[in-house]
Amino acid sequence: MFKKILIANRGEIAVRIVRTCREMGITAVAMYEAADQQSLHVRLADECVELVSDEGFLDGAAIIELAQRCGADAIHPGYGFLAEDVGFIRACQMAGLAFIGPPVEVVQGVRDKLAALSTVRAAGFATVMSSPISFGVDDLAALRAAAGELEYPLVIKSCNGGRGPGERLARSPQQLLRAMQRAQAESRVVFGSQEVYLERAILPAHQVAVQVLGDGQGNLVHLGDREGSLVLGNRKVVEETPSPSLTPEQRHVLCETAVAIARLFNYQNAGTVEFLVDEAGQFYFTEIKARIQVEHPLTELVTRLDLVREQIRIAAGEPLGWTQQDVQPQGWAMLCRINAEDPWNHFLPSPGQVDMLRLPGGPEIRVDTYVYCGCRVPDTYDPLLAKLSVWGADRQLCLQRMQRALEGLKLTGLATNLPVLQRVFTSSAFIKGAYTTDLLRQPLGEFVDLQEHLRDLAAIAAILYLRRNAPESPTVSPRTQSGWHRASRRLAS
Repeated sequence: MFKKILIANRGEIAVRIVRTCREMGITAVAMYEAADQQSLHVRLADECVELVSDEGFLDGAAIIELAQRCGADAIHPGYGFLAEDVGFIRACQMAGLAFIGPPVEVVQGVRDKLAALSTVRAAGFATVMSSPISFGVDDLAALRAAAGELEYPLVIKSCNGGRGPGERLARSPQQLLRAMQRAQAESRVVFGSQEVYLERAILPAHQVAVQVLGDGQGNLVHLGDREGSLVLGNRKVVEETPSPSLTPEQRHVLCETAVAIARLFNYQNAGTVEFLVDEAGQFYFTEIKARIQVEHPLTELVTRLDLVREQIRIAAGEPLGWTQQDVQPQGWAMLCRINAEDPWNHFLPSPGQVDMLRLPGGPEIRVDTYVYCGCRVPDTYDPLLAKLSVWGADRQLCLQRMQRALEGLKLTGLATNLPVLQRVFTSSAFIKGAYTTDLLRQPLGEFVDLQEHLRDLAAIAAILYLRRNAPESPTVSPRTQSGWHRASRRLAS
């Protein structure tokens, strides 16, 4: 087992990894940049090292140098940044550092999205329809021709990304150029490449992922499914497990299919096999995400497994120690992402200082966060502040707990998407479990009530005006009006 792990990440996932390392008796080393020096993961870690680089957390060479300098024998990349970077994984291997994630051969196989789709399609599984080739910045004519063959609506996706950054929807030929430019620009910034490909969009649809775990010794299991259809600005905001859109029979087939697809790539460590499910219940493979996922707490709540611990054990060469029959997900879990963004200003990032933070409590409520009262949220990173997760014996109880937890969570000092989340969990579509990827693509009037917000501001302004302009009058303490006080004054005289 490893003695010391360098965590090549920040924010809530770094805090999450620190805690598991400490439970396992492993020295946790936190990395930070100047803007993040007071972050919670730095305070909780056993050791910390400063990352000084213009490339930040994308500077693989600098990270490996820090790992060697502090004496780490492994690196945990978390998610994002270099978590799925083939070059970085190979560099770790050459430096004699264990990479806590899938090995380079696996990541190489699933990272090439078009090749992965081709492999799965050749094995007889249904996949989304896609262009056979990728396109660069000068390939607009070829992209237009491929789009005409696939038919609209289409999704333009980064060859190096997944669902999220580097993905744009084009519903018509008129939207294609703009969508391509935006997808390529995002892909260049986030992934360092502008190569994109086309997928035929399935609308409306459900985004369903199956969590898999493999040890490289022949053991490969699934840990159930997760629904992540509520997407805002190409980012998931609400997820739940199990998916309310699947029947038990569909779920069984989907999970078995996910394991079979993962075996095609000899998958190892933690990851998800991703599908789109249409209104008829037919599911189509889209990609494999070769890393720990943001929403992994959902699976942990229903399986009572620590996925980060399993990642570390597998990377250290240990077998799973349990079989598929031992995995019996229980109950229901929901998760929402609390972001520092302003719902009344086009969801722009809202960095600043957290003036007040009150976290919810109660049975089966979990908060993963890196913020605390008085900390500053930098403007240079992802806006994710916290993940709020709840568990219940059934969906109704789980939903009630989530609604109560959101009411109990208070965070002031910067704008967040909390008002939107509160509306989502009280919306009729979500309560019924009858929502799709279209729910948050429509105008957000149901979820962001601007008029109510303006009424609140008007009331606050009126109260402040009255207090500021009220005539001054002396305030007499009730204590001085008591008989005891008057009697003591008489005795003193």
